[in-house]
Amino acid sequence: MAATSRDVAREAGVSQATVSRVLTAGTPVSEKTRARVMDAMTRIGYVPNRAARTMKTGRTGTIGVVVADLGNPFYPQLLEALSRSLDASDHRMTVWISDGGKNQAALDAIREGTVDGVIFTTVTEHSHELARALEQRSPLVLVNRTVEGADCDQVSSANRQGAGLIANYLVAHGRTRTAFIGGTPLASTTAQRLGGFSDRLARLGHPLPDELVAHGAYTHESGCRTAARLLRLNPDINALVCSNDLLAFAALDTAKAAGIRVPEDLWVIGYDDIQQASWQSLNLTTVRQDVAQLAAEATRLLLARLDDPDRPAIRVELEPTLVVRASSAFAPA
Repeated sequence: MAATSRDVAREAGVSQATVSRVLTAGTPVSEKTRARVMDAMTRIGYVPNRAARTMKTGRTGTIGVVVADLGNPFYPQLLEALSRSLDASDHRMTVWISDGGKNQAALDAIREGTVDGVIFTTVTEHSHELARALEQRSPLVLVNRTVEGADCDQVSSANRQGAGLIANYLVAHGRTRTAFIGGTPLASTTAQRLGGFSDRLARLGHPLPDELVAHGAYTHESGCRTAARLLRLNPDINALVCSNDLLAFAALDTAKAAGIRVPEDLWVIGYDDIQQASWQSLNLTTVRQDVAQLAAEATRLLLARLDDPDRPAIRVELEPTLVVRASSAFAPA
């Protein structure tokens, strides 16, 4: 017969109520007692009955996550980090790939009681689903993307600060004929990174000309087209700054195809520091945002929102770091 919570309590030498507290996320239990109960569960092969827990607590123990195109390596890394963070808090994760009505499907899942809350990674300020969710006070967190004025918890890199680090670095090393490649202007990551970069360049006496700013989609193909156009029309460019690493990889490929030497003739810099950025064949200078910390903060804020739906919204910005690699000649940061 399947082991029960009563069996766990007997094996651990605690009360059944203590076992219940250990199995209920957010309930205060000493780490020593928690470890004792978890060890007992492992020894006797106990599997919690989530259906029974849902009836008792009103929660499913499942969190929805909406992500963008998984062709961008940043999102699989973020998904993995969220999965680890949610698992550590005894929650499961269900995923929607953002496409058409998937944002709405995630919000419907909250109302239908199949998930407790949703973590969004893709919304923009023009998202009708987000506006509706805020009106209905749905438990949600925005991660990586932000929306100014939205009354909800949000977690992101300090994008303007990170882009400012790039500007400081380029000017300090004489790379002042720079161009910027961004994804969709509606994305907060694009707007904040461009804004931080151009503002800092202007303060340093090297304003960024409008003709050296180009936007497209956050895809390798779009990045190649955009980089090729900028380099063809402006052959004196000595640095390409990209609003994420995927676009920077496209810029590296485009420069190689055009016979432009990196870093001798052109520096290429990205943002995110995804795993591939450190590969020897890419060796990309970039701004690092801590994906594990993004996930941990998003999880913490959403679980706190579930416990206290009326608390004020919190905005968390994580400190970025410039990581210098071979795409900018290993010049000191």
